[in-house]
Amino acid sequence: MAQAGPVGLLAQGTTATAPATAAVPIDEVAAHGAQARPTGVDELDRVLGGGLVPGAVVLLAGEPGVGKSTLLLDVAARSARAGRTVLYVTGEESTAQVRSRAGRIRALDPSLLLAAESDLAAVLGHIDACAPGLLVVDSVQTVASSQVDGAPGGVAQVREVASALIAVAKTRGMPVVLVGHVTKDGSVAGPRTLEHLVDVVCQFEGERTSRLRLLRATKNRYGPTDEVGCFEISEHGIVGLADPSGLFCSQVLTDVPGTCLTVALEGRRPLLTEVQALVAPTGAANPRRTTSGVDAARVAMVLAVLSRRVGVGLADQEVYVSTVGGARVGEPAADLAVALAVVSSRLDQPLPRGLVVVGEVGLAAEIRTVSGVDRRLAEAARLGMTRAIVPATVADSLAVPDSMHVRPARDLPEAVSLIHPEP
Repeated sequence: MAQAGPVGLLAQGTTATAPATAAVPIDEVAAHGAQARPTGVDELDRVLGGGLVPGAVVLLAGEPGVGKSTLLLDVAARSARAGRTVLYVTGEESTAQVRSRAGRIRALDPSLLLAAESDLAAVLGHIDACAPGLLVVDSVQTVASSQVDGAPGGVAQVREVASALIAVAKTRGMPVVLVGHVTKDGSVAGPRTLEHLVDVVCQFEGERTSRLRLLRATKNRYGPTDEVGCFEISEHGIVGLADPSGLFCSQVLTDVPGTCLTVALEGRRPLLTEVQALVAPTGAANPRRTTSGVDAARVAMVLAVLSRRVGVGLADQEVYVSTVGGARVGEPAADLAVALAVVSSRLDQPLPRGLVVVGEVGLAAEIRTVSGVDRRLAEAARLGMTRAIVPATVADSLAVPDSMHVRPARDLPEAVSLIHPEP
């Protein structure tokens, strides 16, 4: 067998050189350099996996007006109060505008430095001058380099700016948070390589008409990607919600037909959510089907199953299905709640108080199992729920809370019979 020659001779145009540092056994590498430091915002730390890692670059994307700048200004102020110098670079607003917002949300601190810059060289100069412990750039699409052709926000410019800031972050061990724009479909604007270059990609979501904001990590080299942070927006800024379930349930004290509680999973986080349905007679040839906060296609499927398999007459009825508090439930686990809320409204009979239901409904009316039933029931019991209907396939293996009575159901007719003996 021929002996292998030097690697440098095998690669065309590239010659091997002596490495600056020798390779070491992995168990001898110090891990303290990758330990996260809390930001002071618990919900953000939950998503990041404990906080900001030195040298990490985080991309925070979201629609205009969702609250990205307000959240990061709060994070910057908290970091400054913790003893770190923070540089906040704004390329979209003047320093006076940012100062006004900071005063409104009580985010003023002498260690929080503010600069309005859109030139990459000037941004790097600010970093050299003040040596910050945290850098926030709002936004990466507004900063441009004079060494690269193209307008700010273009593919070449975004790649150059991001690469330069990432190199500085790694060299100095300085965490960097970049604000990113999004396109009409909600994805991060700019070249796809931007998401590959950074360490963490977070999406900040929320309806403008709702107080709720959700933060998700779609990429995270230092922590999980199935955690969700919940925030409430107010005139004083954005506040983390450690227990947001109350936002998704109505405050009606009397029993009302057409309401049903379920527990949705946002990542690994269970959230008690109320589904409301209103069934009203109509003389129109095509009765209206209107949804808000739930998947319209799944609602249409559930209505068809109710009509065909359970015998609930809906052909001459308009059906409206909505969630409470701006919650968005897209998972199949809410199918059973939708079905029972519609039946309750159609029969004009309220569901039992303290009832929560979880399950996916199939086209044959069978109730299929869903993930995390144990966690869902534990959250429901913590919030005072005493009864539950779950898929029969998982009922025997559940760790049922002592305060909760669980009833299994194999199919939708059986679930209806458990709440209304004579549907």
